[in-house]
Amino acid sequence: MNQSVQISKAAEGDLDCIEKLYEDICDYLGTHKNYPGWKKSIYPVRSDAAKGIMADALYVARIGKRIVGTMILVHEPEAGYCNGKWLTEDDYEHIYVIHTLAVHPDFQKCGIGTELLMFAEQAAREEQCISLRLDVVKDNIPAERLYQKCGYQLIGTVSLGYEAYGLPWYNLYEKLLQKKTAENKVSDGTADLSSVSD
Repeated sequence: MNQSVQISKAAEGDLDCIEKLYEDICDYLGTHKNYPGWKKSIYPVRSDAAKGIMADALYVARIGKRIVGTMILVHEPEAGYCNGKWLTEDDYEHIYVIHTLAVHPDFQKCGIGTELLMFAEQAAREEQCISLRLDVVKDNIPAERLYQKCGYQLIGTVSLGYEAYGLPWYNLYEKLLQKKTAENKVSDGTADLSSVSD
């Protein structure tokens, strides 16, 4: 992609554009393979974005003035995460969880998802987090390929309680940012995403 991607926290004034982004994605999924299982007017919707903004946790990716992607970055897990066999302790003060990573259909395969993941990793490192965690609907092949390319490890499959929506199983992924050395000291895990593109 030749145009630069700018990522920043969303503001209340972005809500209309984010809502339109969610709607455009769901419309696209309605006529293509719906890997994430998202449904218009159900998830994701404006109120999800509003909650993210209120929590100071919603980020948007822009090309020029257009919002082309979003994600929510928080220190709170889904309830079902307690059933995962994670690589690190459940110290969510030092773990970021990525939710609702979304890219507009017009900008798929342009590296937007990678840019958002790189931004999340940088934010986590600045806060000295030990890892990043996320979940993805089982068999969401495009998303899983992206996460694996960016260094996330599959750690298990659990229910997150969305069976009523036809989404019984989610794969859990974690990326270590710090690791134990031979002297039992914590050090940065190397993670160069500069050559990764989606």
